[in-house]
Amino acid sequence: MRVLIVTAGSWGDVAPYTGLGVRLRAAGHEVALATHERFEQAVTAHGLGFRALPVDPRQELASQVGQGLARAVSPPVAMARVARMARAFMPRLSRGVADAVREGTDVVLSSTVTDPMCATLGEALRLPSIGVYLQPVQPTGAFPPMITGARSFGSHGNRLAAHALWAGTDRIFAPAVGALRRELGLPRRRLGGMLGLPRGRTVLHGFSPRVVPRPADWPQGHEVGGYWWPQLPPSWEPDPRLLDFLDAGPPPVVAGFGSFVTADAERLSTLLAAAMRRAKVRGIIQAGWSGLHAENDDLITVQEVPHAWLFPQTAAVVHHAGAGTTAAALRAGVPSVPVPVQLDQHFWAARLHTLGAAPRPQRYQHLTAQHLSQAITTAVHSPAFRARARDIAAALAQEDGASQVLTAIERLASPGGIL
Repeated sequence: MRVLIVTAGSWGDVAPYTGLGVRLRAAGHEVALATHERFEQAVTAHGLGFRALPVDPRQELASQVGQGLARAVSPPVAMARVARMARAFMPRLSRGVADAVREGTDVVLSSTVTDPMCATLGEALRLPSIGVYLQPVQPTGAFPPMITGARSFGSHGNRLAAHALWAGTDRIFAPAVGALRRELGLPRRRLGGMLGLPRGRTVLHGFSPRVVPRPADWPQGHEVGGYWWPQLPPSWEPDPRLLDFLDAGPPPVVAGFGSFVTADAERLSTLLAAAMRRAKVRGIIQAGWSGLHAENDDLITVQEVPHAWLFPQTAAVVHHAGAGTTAAALRAGVPSVPVPVQLDQHFWAARLHTLGAAPRPQRYQHLTAQHLSQAITTAVHSPAFRARARDIAAALAQEDGASQVLTAIERLASPGGIL
């Protein structure tokens, strides 16, 4: 079958789908990935087709509105700033998704952000369409909505908060989806599901049930199968300088904030260096989209280094608790020091702490070198954190998250196949 995977966002919102795409291709399917132009080379390096979507995520995060999101000190403020940013680019993104799907496919797999458009296109073009999500966004009493933070409101309160969040996201997507429906000749209707999606939709989740167990109150068709691991770039080789540093002493602590963009990279770089010096550890800083940089005898800065290669060689990982980095740290079997900045990062940071693989999260907006150094010391020297991280890694190694998606695709490919 021709399979089109559609996703939008940062590299963390793209990388897992390269792993999923490679797995589907190995099973004999023709796979293309539609996402932002800046990721084209990273996608095609794995032999996957590529279809370009508009909007540069790094540019959006570096904008005045994006920087306001990074400074948000409460979930309502963050949500308001997300809505402002999304409303500006959603019409362009919607048109890009429509163009990508119209190029031809037999089935569409779509991420959370692109699913409202893909579901509409599937309805109009009579294409099978499956949600493939990296985050648990379906309302549940088991935990609060991801972007409201880690604090539970109780079973009933969690569900109420999730439905309130639906109302907010509907306002973000409604103009673009409404315009798409009119263009496709579909009737105007009030959709009852999450993000304007029809009820009864199949949604497969790319995270481990050991990290987020499937809530009992989720509807049928919403399943949790396991992580979709990114592939190592085929031609990637580690920098000899990095190899020399790793060989020169005990395992270092690696610190990186991935696709987070700060307007004051120098301040954050200095803070990270000071925290590692206080904690008396060797360190590696990943520059990321902020361009972080700090160096001394026990600290070096690196550019893009695959997490699957680097993290297992470290003593702990200081990170922003994005979904992909959280997964990579768990897979590596090393403790985390989560420093969430925004949106779902607070949810994943809390999960790491609850699982026993990380000390209490350090909120970025209140981060100090002293508090971070204490968290690093705890993570590095606590046998309990390392033992728990290794146990989780061993369990994750037994999972095959992509198999659930492959089964759904093959069911569609069978004569008279339906989900």
